[in-house]
Amino acid sequence: MRLEGKLAIVTAAASGMGRAGCELFAAEGATIAAIDINQNAVAELVDTIRHKGGTAYPIVADLRKKSECERAVREAVERMGGLQLLWNHAGIPGPSGIENLNYDEYDQTMALNVDSCVVMSGAAIPHIRAGGGGSILFTASSSGLVGSMFSPVYSASKFAVVGLAKSLAVRLASDGIRVNALCPGITDTPMLRGFTSRDGSEEDHIKNSRIMYEAIPMRRPGKPSELAQAALWLLSDEASYVTGCALPVDGGFTAR
Repeated sequence: MRLEGKLAIVTAAASGMGRAGCELFAAEGATIAAIDINQNAVAELVDTIRHKGGTAYPIVADLRKKSECERAVREAVERMGGLQLLWNHAGIPGPSGIENLNYDEYDQTMALNVDSCVVMSGAAIPHIRAGGGGSILFTASSSGLVGSMFSPVYSASKFAVVGLAKSLAVRLASDGIRVNALCPGITDTPMLRGFTSRDGSEEDHIKNSRIMYEAIPMRRPGKPSELAQAALWLLSDEASYVTGCALPVDGGFTAR
């Protein structure tokens, strides 16, 4: 198994790509600290993993708050007895434009999409270093590689995440800690509608979905399981010479 004996934190663990990753990582031998704001959903995920013979612990945290990020890492390390892998996956679409910007919504987006990555990683690095090294993965986006017409604030946050991953990759290489960014394109998760229907209407959803899919050479959204497989590879020792990479998994969207 590709993650045999590894101790891993996954944020936004209870749905979509995060859930697919947790189930896959556990099946590949990792112990999972599954962090999510939804108590019932993360408890159900952990029950599913345990029922299949895996090992996982539920941790409920609001990662928009810096103190909650630090507490979540501390609790995860206490429960698992160490840490080698961290997948900073949590994020939200945020506001669609910057005209008449709702500053509270903007602040919450940056707090989750950027600040949580910084604080979670800062809290985790000493533990990963003490364990002899490991791997940190950030979920960025294809919108962190090319600008998004739908989501300039989201795009700005994900460009920041890519920059953070590249900088930490250089900084931590001598500690045996690899750092990479996963850059999904349009993916069939519960969050997708937050991008395609900003006003909540079905008409907006259909129109924007058509625009998005026509821009993807493969003409379809990704599946959470496909992104989970890419995350598994980047976190695993199979990618032992890969650091500072921003890997697009987007059906060819950024190849245009």
